[in-house]
Amino acid sequence: MLESNYWRGNFCIEVSPAPGTLVIFGASGDLARRKLYPALYHLFRRGLLHEESRIVGCARTAYSDDGFRDHIRPELTGGTDAELNEFLRRIHYHGLDYNRAENYHALGQRLDELEKGSELPANRTIYLAMPAALYPAIIEQLYATGQLTEPEDGSSWRHVVLEKPFGRDTASAEELDIQLHRYLKEDQIYRIDHYLGKDTVQNIMMLRFANLIFEPVWNSHYIDHIQLTVAETLGVEHRAGYYDQSGLLRDMFQNHMLEMLAMAAMEMPSSFSADAVRDEKVKLIQSIRPFDLKHLHDSVVRAQYQGYLDEPGVKPDSTTETYVAAKLMIDNWRWSGVPFYLRSGKKLAKRKSEIAIVFKTIPHSIFAPIKASDMQPDTLVLKVQPDEGMELTIQAKQPGPKLCMGGLSLNFRYSELPGGESFEAYERLLLDAMLGDQTLFIRSDVIAESWKLFTPVLENWQHDCPLVTYAPGSDGPTEANRMLFLDNREWREL
Repeated sequence: MLESNYWRGNFCIEVSPAPGTLVIFGASGDLARRKLYPALYHLFRRGLLHEESRIVGCARTAYSDDGFRDHIRPELTGGTDAELNEFLRRIHYHGLDYNRAENYHALGQRLDELEKGSELPANRTIYLAMPAALYPAIIEQLYATGQLTEPEDGSSWRHVVLEKPFGRDTASAEELDIQLHRYLKEDQIYRIDHYLGKDTVQNIMMLRFANLIFEPVWNSHYIDHIQLTVAETLGVEHRAGYYDQSGLLRDMFQNHMLEMLAMAAMEMPSSFSADAVRDEKVKLIQSIRPFDLKHLHDSVVRAQYQGYLDEPGVKPDSTTETYVAAKLMIDNWRWSGVPFYLRSGKKLAKRKSEIAIVFKTIPHSIFAPIKASDMQPDTLVLKVQPDEGMELTIQAKQPGPKLCMGGLSLNFRYSELPGGESFEAYERLLLDAMLGDQTLFIRSDVIAESWKLFTPVLENWQHDCPLVTYAPGSDGPTEANRMLFLDNREWREL
């Protein structure tokens, strides 16, 4: 099928960043090797890295430039040998101890040397691909050696990209924010949630705010409830050391889940700019009703998969949750009375991330003897992964007898579109960080409001709220089904 049969009046705008240096701390680690360098290679092949841009990896491991290039080469797939060699030519490596001040002076000299001779601005993007506990020390040393200072004339910039988690609770997130702002302005800080880099998540805003058909029904008059699911089939794997200290609520709800909920429920921003979009996210999160801690078991289910305690690196008496289901209510005009059901877990039956908007059933059926209650509700499903796309299920006439009705699913899948290779999440976010576009990054007040919602739950769990178990490969604990059953609803099948 011709591509014109899919897209009509399409507008595709992509901007190449100015030349600059990307400095990756934690360059020898798993995230950088598997995600960041392949993403940069794909941007290079698309012509989205300036010919004078360069990439400098920093880590404790001892490598020469050529040795480090050999280290990452197996992860760089696609393209010709000439493209790969040209990309690797831009890669440099600088070994350093994160706690030694003299190492940062040497790094600054190395970067100055690499940028010498260029008449173009000395822009730098610094990516901290490492545990958040190391952020303050590294940023303090970079600031002390003048590597975070931007010229007063605005001729060049310094952007710092941070990976989650951003604290463990309200107090630690606030402390981290104070430490960051001691040396950086908010417009220099790029906090990554890689879910926001996915086309399917960005499509939520396109769907809602570029189509007049949805706005009249996107409210409590027509929507019965919304379900947000992020399910994984894998267990904790090699992340047990981190995960057993964190747990699923911190790992998924405070960031990924709440960000997707905000995009689905927020009001229309005044423009597609970073502050306008994030202003509406803050307002939405502030509107979420605080959990009733006296009856927390009615709105939050906390569970652990059977066998978790046998995982390498997990404490034998661990009470860390690997599954959470929660019911949230939003106290504003649009969503009053509409429950939002969120669930996420590991070792579940299927890998699936989706937002399902379940509409109310019709008030009366003219198709006797079929009653209104016999009909399935219309449902719009926004699929984030793995089957990226959208699905709208409606009632329709089926072939056969005059009165023959059933659910008809209208499907759209990104994978079926001809041409146009999709961006991976880290490609999008790396490009935006170099462009200075913070729309898909998280602002400090969003983090503060998120922790304000979930910190009381974490504190309550220290002395209350039972930890139930569920079988690996199941849909989760039966207690999560009870939560919806009490509301005369049920979870969508995984």
